[in-house]
Amino acid sequence: MGYHEEAAGTIYKVAGPLIVATGMRDVHMYDVVRVSSKKLIGEIIELRGDRASVQVYEDTTGIGPGEPVYQTGEPLTVELAPGLIGGIYDGIERPLDKIREAEGDRISRGVDLPKLNRERKWKFTPVAKAGEEVRGGDILGTVEETPAVTQKIMVPPNMAGTLTWVLDGEATITEPIARIKNAKGVETEITMLQKWPVRVKRPYANKLMPSEPMITGQRVIDMLFPIAKGGVAAVPGPFGSGKTVVQHQIAKWADADIIIYIGCGERGNEMTDVLKEFPELTDPRTGLSLMERTVLIANTSDMPVAAREASIYTGITIAEYFRDMGYKVAIIADSTSRWAEALREMSGRLEEMPGEEGYPAYLSTRLAEFYERAGSVKCLCSGDRYGAITAIGAVSPPGGDTSEPVSQATLRIVKVFWGLSADLAYKRHFPAIDWLKSYSLYDKKIHEYFNSEVNENWAAQVGEMKVVLQEEAELNEIVRLVGFDALTEKDRITLECARSIREDFLQQDSFRDIDRYTSAHKQADMVEAILEWYHGSLAALPEGATYKKIMSMDSLEKIATMKYQPEEEWDSFYAELKNTMAAEFKAMRVRGDEN
Repeated sequence: MGYHEEAAGTIYKVAGPLIVATGMRDVHMYDVVRVSSKKLIGEIIELRGDRASVQVYEDTTGIGPGEPVYQTGEPLTVELAPGLIGGIYDGIERPLDKIREAEGDRISRGVDLPKLNRERKWKFTPVAKAGEEVRGGDILGTVEETPAVTQKIMVPPNMAGTLTWVLDGEATITEPIARIKNAKGVETEITMLQKWPVRVKRPYANKLMPSEPMITGQRVIDMLFPIAKGGVAAVPGPFGSGKTVVQHQIAKWADADIIIYIGCGERGNEMTDVLKEFPELTDPRTGLSLMERTVLIANTSDMPVAAREASIYTGITIAEYFRDMGYKVAIIADSTSRWAEALREMSGRLEEMPGEEGYPAYLSTRLAEFYERAGSVKCLCSGDRYGAITAIGAVSPPGGDTSEPVSQATLRIVKVFWGLSADLAYKRHFPAIDWLKSYSLYDKKIHEYFNSEVNENWAAQVGEMKVVLQEEAELNEIVRLVGFDALTEKDRITLECARSIREDFLQQDSFRDIDRYTSAHKQADMVEAILEWYHGSLAALPEGATYKKIMSMDSLEKIATMKYQPEEEWDSFYAELKNTMAAEFKAMRVRGDEN
């Protein structure tokens, strides 16, 4: 990012990541400035007369009053072009791998490298032809960025006119690939590189109601608490309850075209796990490395706190860019609590009136601004193209107390709540999503989809599962008071059904290749098997069967191992399971008749 050699202002005060500069009359809110002779990157967040408050995205140690502040005359922007996929960036889109090559293991202050590679040549394949009328969002051509992702090079959103020339060949992202003449006859060269301010939403034609599920392969999510493509979800939970595990699983297995993973303020070792795991993971959609369709934004807890705030906006802007191409994007923010802490710190240093627990009064507004940029949309273009951004944010409430401000502000915005339980995590039940306090407000629409596309009984099965799990919670209270032996045989069967739902269906082992992902078809069959056993058992009791006989059925053992059956062998296994179960119940009824 360029800056004017002549200083725009002078540092008056330094308070950690906040710098106050004087002589700043010609600047605007959210302009980027360069601070001191080290040229540290900062963003103007408050203006009072000729004084500007600047949040600096780098360490300000050793910076003092009297040093210069340089203006750039432009807001904080991201660069959007081929070269994004597979990249690892910090909160302001600086390429961490390139910085490491140039600087070593520690990032030097004021380092200024291009965000995207300016030297690499990309094969541009034209789609549009010279002489065509084009408008913002129309596709000029394509670039195969990775074997898994084809970037569609679009007309910038604010441009329209006649295409006078289009390249068929190779070019760098800064070389012209087309020319467009507007209504006034002015011709403009188009490059593959677009720059976009991170705090400004990219435009679209219409926003749509999300109705298609984002299948994650995680049974507790897909069956009980589904999320739609274009939906928003929160994953709150105390330390150690598996927020990161849930997010990693979704990033790895969800049926999204593009994954944007933002580590905003989490511990460095968690981000290291992501950086190590993702390149080694095989993408089930393509058979390639998962990094072939992933962008990572790494902003760990030991990086400057102000950069956390920018990281979420950087991530969502990159997501909007791929959405505009017609892709389904999943953006995962880990964690919005750390991002809110950055807001709180900067608000305190600005001496603003604090809200609840010291958070700024505009916390809810800022959270809503982020989540509302998700959604399913008709893209801006001449034809019909649809894209979606699904946003999933982790919340780390202190002590797991979801009554704190960040959790409450998030719950007022999101439609899916995957409440994590420390008790389940301590029992090694993962994903540790508590089925008694979680919810999804997309379930009605998504159940309609599953009923028509997967299994006509999907919604009914989900409803019955939830009833059984609720009954288990009530029966467990009775067991604690009077003991298991005081229960009727019917209630014992209900408890066994609930145990099977929990252990044989909801519990999932991410370390077993065969169990880390389950197709929707197999999920429906698994639930059907458990509920068939439950209905058969209840029907067999009055016909002479006993609880002891029912519990000794071979079918129960098959149900316990069904999640470890490979997908390609599933149909034959399931047919055999149903036949075995029917034969066993028939034999019980015959023996009951003889008695």
